[in-house]
Amino acid sequence: MKDKYIVSSAPHLHDKTTTKNVMWNVVIALSPALVFAVYYWGFRALLLTLLGAVSAVVTEALIQKLRRVPVTVSDGSAFLTGMLLSYNINAGAPWWMPIMGSVFAIAVGKQVFGGLGNNPVNPALLGRAFLLASWPSLMTSGWLKPKSGALSGIADPDAIAMNLKALSPKAFDLVTGATPLKVVQTLRDSSFVASINADAGEGIDLANRIFTNITEMDALKNLFWGNIGGCIGEVSAFALLLGAAYLLYKNIIEWRIPLFYIGTVFVLSFIFGPIKGAGFSPMLPFFHIFAGGLMLGAFFMATDYTTSPLTKNGRIIFAIGCGLLTVVIRFVGGYPEGVSYSILFMNVMTPLIDKLTMPKAFGRVKK
Repeated sequence: MKDKYIVSSAPHLHDKTTTKNVMWNVVIALSPALVFAVYYWGFRALLLTLLGAVSAVVTEALIQKLRRVPVTVSDGSAFLTGMLLSYNINAGAPWWMPIMGSVFAIAVGKQVFGGLGNNPVNPALLGRAFLLASWPSLMTSGWLKPKSGALSGIADPDAIAMNLKALSPKAFDLVTGATPLKVVQTLRDSSFVASINADAGEGIDLANRIFTNITEMDALKNLFWGNIGGCIGEVSAFALLLGAAYLLYKNIIEWRIPLFYIGTVFVLSFIFGPIKGAGFSPMLPFFHIFAGGLMLGAFFMATDYTTSPLTKNGRIIFAIGCGLLTVVIRFVGGYPEGVSYSILFMNVMTPLIDKLTMPKAFGRVKK
């Protein structure tokens, strides 16, 4: 009797990986960042995260009921979306903000396109963009000072601020009341430096002294551990690296996107980073890696299966594009952070990248 073979569609090789397994493993990988956030800001960080996650789950279940399709909230994708959305707001935000963001992320960013696997952009980042466009002042102010550090991440900010207060009240406010990326953005604003010069008579020197203290080792240590002002989930680079190591070990994410994304930001920051009038610091590229949402975006959002390219070369192009746009927005744009918008823009470019980098089928001939 001859053997019978069945020809079926891909995939032809199977393992135990499921959507549910992947999503809940990512939630586990994000947990260290939540632990650090609760340590620095208390129970409020946990409350806002849970509000975002639960709101996303409830919204998805209700919409799936209305659409008369199976309710799949147990797979963890909605919970993860709400968690990531909450990670992109600060611990001082109103309680309703993660709820509004999660409802928009699930309803408009995911379910309107048909659900998981059909969304063209990352739903959590779309939800953040919605919040930033709707309530910009609440999204960019009201930062909570961490338990044992300063908003700016500057080493010994109180001593520096007191020394600067006599020279310029504007500089004093900058050191004590802004997050790290906001400090850098303000320092590259020539009008601000000019105003310091008018107040203090030594504006360039003052900018030098502030900037030097931002990039010294002690300040980078604060950035690495998370002892700074910032959003709930992006604050500790160490915690995010722990989670990333777990995902890489589990083979849930691939190394190309994080490596080329972070590497692009590092190289471009090294080349174009010196602020006009503030000199150059070799620590600046490390500052731009640890500050803001780069770690969270590179490991946990740019690597999203649905919205990132399928091919290896495509992922490299995608990551370099994310890094380039992040640096352009941070250094030239009017907004101090560029990670979210960079990933959203490259999400839209993903179908084109796939089309240009997809290898030709073997034996296929053009008509």
